[in-house]
Amino acid sequence: MKNATVLISGASIAGPALAYWLNRYGCTVTVVEKAPALRPGGQNVDFKGAVHLTVLERMGILEEVRRRQTGGTDQVIVDANGTKLAVMPGEFTGGAIEISRGDLAALLYEKTAGNCEYVFGDSITSLTETAGGVHVTFERGAPRTFDLVVGADGIHSNVRRLAFGPESQYVRFLGYHYALADLGIDSGSMMYNEPGRMAALGGPKAPAFFVFASEQLDYDRYDVEQQKRILIDAYRGGDWRIPELMAKMPNARELYLDSISRVEIDHYAKGRVVLLGDAAYGNTLGGFGTGLALVGAYVLAGELAAAGGDHRVAFRNYEEAFRGYAKVSKQGNGAGSFLAPATRKGIRMRNWMFKRRLLFKALMKMTDMFATNIELMDYTSLGMSSSTR
Repeated sequence: MKNATVLISGASIAGPALAYWLNRYGCTVTVVEKAPALRPGGQNVDFKGAVHLTVLERMGILEEVRRRQTGGTDQVIVDANGTKLAVMPGEFTGGAIEISRGDLAALLYEKTAGNCEYVFGDSITSLTETAGGVHVTFERGAPRTFDLVVGADGIHSNVRRLAFGPESQYVRFLGYHYALADLGIDSGSMMYNEPGRMAALGGPKAPAFFVFASEQLDYDRYDVEQQKRILIDAYRGGDWRIPELMAKMPNARELYLDSISRVEIDHYAKGRVVLLGDAAYGNTLGGFGTGLALVGAYVLAGELAAAGGDHRVAFRNYEEAFRGYAKVSKQGNGAGSFLAPATRKGIRMRNWMFKRRLLFKALMKMTDMFATNIELMDYTSLGMSSSTR
């Protein structure tokens, strides 16, 4: 592994986590990120179970994550008049440890920026595999050649598109969209449903959080004003505080709109290119996606170190070790139908579940089982570089 050059696309969570381990095993790592700088904010993310916590501990960041944790927040489910119907416990959405995505990204960046190269404001435009590496061109930077390329660039992965094919072949839309926004409203933690629509304030995801059923929307992911109009149209005629929220939408401080979708791909690797995190096994709002990303980074880097840098062996072992673990997070029809049931009866049934402690405990036990359903090897002594001992 020593002196192997690796390009990672994506500087959110999975990319910097992988950069940490690859640098530890002696690689020369470059991380390229389309955004002009590290992105702050975003939804809260969580970790649960011994596997997630073990990886955080082996990275040496468990205590710092605990120090920065936000703490799970109970969310009161209300009707149109604001009357309490049920409570979604903070432990359901917050796991064992909950932290702001931006805080976690900053922590991982702090752990790696001194030993890894970060290139912000640029993106990969082509990948050409040669006998000895991957020739890469960029939107802004000069072409370079790397031994390996990793797509850790999310469910809409640019690397996956370039190396494997169009997104439509690998990403399945699940019938819903969601949005995270900051509307400048100070509020308690409340959630309201109408058939096929959910609006929440002060919850674990963002200051304002929306989920709505729709056909798959065609829009510019970088046009925030267009996304605001889409959300306003989707919530026309809503009760509760929806008119107030939509009135504030044109002046939203932050807004992110995306589909609820699932990545379905036969193999994580093609030649010298490999996918990690949501690019390989994304399942929007499906639970412990950030834990999957960190565990995946640990396993991928560990298998590369164990194989002495032989990417063919390492990528095969990474997939064999990880596919079953990633698959259990994709059970059911997705988070959309749970958060925004299509019928009033579905809403009542979902709320009823939170009132039945035994049923709720069984559900929590099942999700904890999913989060720990992998035999975690200890790669930490393999090929440690002198800078990380």
